[in-house]
Amino acid sequence: MSNEEEISKRRTFAIISHPDAGKTTLTEKFLLFAGAIQSAGAVKSNKIKKSTMSDFMEIERQRGISVASAVMSFEYHDLKINLLDTPGHKDFSEDTYRTLTAVDSVILIVDSVKGVEEQTENLMKVCRMRKTPVIIFVNKLDREGQSPFDLLDEIESKISIKVCPLSWPISRGATFKGVYSLHEKNLRLFTANQAVTANVVDISDLQSVALDEHVGNLLAAQLREDAALLSGVYGGFEKVQYLSGEVAPVFFGSALNNFGVKELMDTFVEIAPPPKPMAADARTIAPEEPGFSGFVFKIHANLDLRHRDRIAFFRVCSGKFERNTFYHHVRLDTNLRFSNPASFLGQKKDVIDEAFPGDVIGLYDRGNFKIGDTLTAGENFHFQGVPSFSPEIFKELINTSMKGKQLEKGIQQLTDEGVAQLFILDDGRRKVVGTVGLLQFEVIQYRLEHEYGAECRFQPLNFYKACWITSNNPTQFADFFRSKANSIGLDKDERPVFFVESEWMLHHYVKQYADIDFRLTSEIHTDPLAKMAGI
Repeated sequence: MSNEEEISKRRTFAIISHPDAGKTTLTEKFLLFAGAIQSAGAVKSNKIKKSTMSDFMEIERQRGISVASAVMSFEYHDLKINLLDTPGHKDFSEDTYRTLTAVDSVILIVDSVKGVEEQTENLMKVCRMRKTPVIIFVNKLDREGQSPFDLLDEIESKISIKVCPLSWPISRGATFKGVYSLHEKNLRLFTANQAVTANVVDISDLQSVALDEHVGNLLAAQLREDAALLSGVYGGFEKVQYLSGEVAPVFFGSALNNFGVKELMDTFVEIAPPPKPMAADARTIAPEEPGFSGFVFKIHANLDLRHRDRIAFFRVCSGKFERNTFYHHVRLDTNLRFSNPASFLGQKKDVIDEAFPGDVIGLYDRGNFKIGDTLTAGENFHFQGVPSFSPEIFKELINTSMKGKQLEKGIQQLTDEGVAQLFILDDGRRKVVGTVGLLQFEVIQYRLEHEYGAECRFQPLNFYKACWITSNNPTQFADFFRSKANSIGLDKDERPVFFVESEWMLHHYVKQYADIDFRLTSEIHTDPLAKMAGI
């Protein structure tokens, strides 16, 4: 099979949502329907002692939330699917932002009861900036939720995207009967905890008496009225508008009850884009190019506690990756080869011999990789990565055990993953960890103890932001360093960082030191996400 044929068979996407909207449940139902697993795990269930495929860390099982992106590769309808399940909790949003740079499309889940929530809005900002194609799945129709019309209005107003419903619910909650597929012109009847395939009735004409026989006269009349209104307000589905990120097709269902998931999957593989070109600093890299290239978007330490492995998750962007072949590490200006590259199904790994554009693979890492690193067949360019944003919460790391080396190794490896940022103050005597949420400190402390055997505590610090500072005025820069020495440290790449105490003081310093560039992101080049930090 040619490279072009391999590329056409790839679909790489992420599932995103606010916490508890059903993201991990939908992920596992995808795997179930594709035959990748035999039974889905029960999320947040104390009665059923199974765990989800994508939530493989012990703390995820205990808390019932996703705290790290997981990669699942499987086949469906003769296509190679690379599915990335992302953390929903806002405290782990940077992991999700990075993951969104490695996908070609997105499925967004909206809870029909709660509607569009804060994290949903934040994630969609990223998708709109990158013009990522989005499909929306309105979940939990078996519960008493909002009116579907109100939900569509809320989606359009809050996340600024036009919608086009391809299915429509027949009632909701206790009287939920199923959905009518506006796309395929059939009725899908709801049964709680149903098998993979729903009871499907072909009804191409909504005036058919068969509709009344299956859902009752009142609900049939309401569906006819709704369908007429939908046609006038939203019109027909245009694939080109979806691919350009202008319109999001909408489906309704219940992931927990297996309802609407297969229909969503079937439409996804029909309309979702294959691997697309990726922007690099020198030029745009097309997937059809013969030269191999790709980038690291995530690093995870101790994926398998038995082997203490460190995995770099790598998106192939062009050419063909081959096992045991030397590739050029652009940042280090050296050549590396990989004897055990792997594909993933959650924590489960399988060694692969080759990979093509769109594939997400794991490369065993001995400390050579940082997030954003590029590998090529020899050409020197960097893919435009996601910047590290200034954290919002800062705490000093305090060693409470005699295991200083284990603590040092652990905090270095865990901050390499991007879940938090590590800063060094006072010539290395103090270590400061910065995050975007408090939950990250709990995760770090838990993992340091259980994965590295190092106990610690965190001492809160009263910082507002960490600003990366540069200047073309050596005199002013040196003066600033002398006057603010106690508030300046280094990040892990030994770049100077200024810790400012308040927003007002930041504006004051910006005016006072006009030749110093105070940045809230570590990236030097322009990136769409940098706008989110006000850069």
